[in-house]
Amino acid sequence: MQTINNIENGLLLVLFLGVLALQLWALVDCITRKAPAFPAAGKLTKPTWILLTAVAVAPVALLQDVTNLLAYIGIIVSSVYLADVRPAVREISGPSRW
Repeated sequence: MQTINNIENGLLLVLFLGVLALQLWALVDCITRKAPAFPAAGKLTKPTWILLTAVAVAPVALLQDVTNLLAYIGIIVSSVYLADVRPAVREISGPSRW
């Protein structure tokens, strides 16, 4: 029984680290993009996306739990940024400043 708990805890740790990395990537990428590119791409403004991605990181980072509703919503917000907003903004502005 202890082995199963160790495996479960290990998997949750890997999942936590992966989700946290995904959300921090979305936040840092959003911060490094040029502000005029967001409305030019037909997306919300840069400050709005920074706020959304920062709030998305909070439940995972503070609670250190990826199995609650707030974490799921944060994962969705970060995924939408990376899958929809980032490519559109990148097309307009080119690579990030870093």
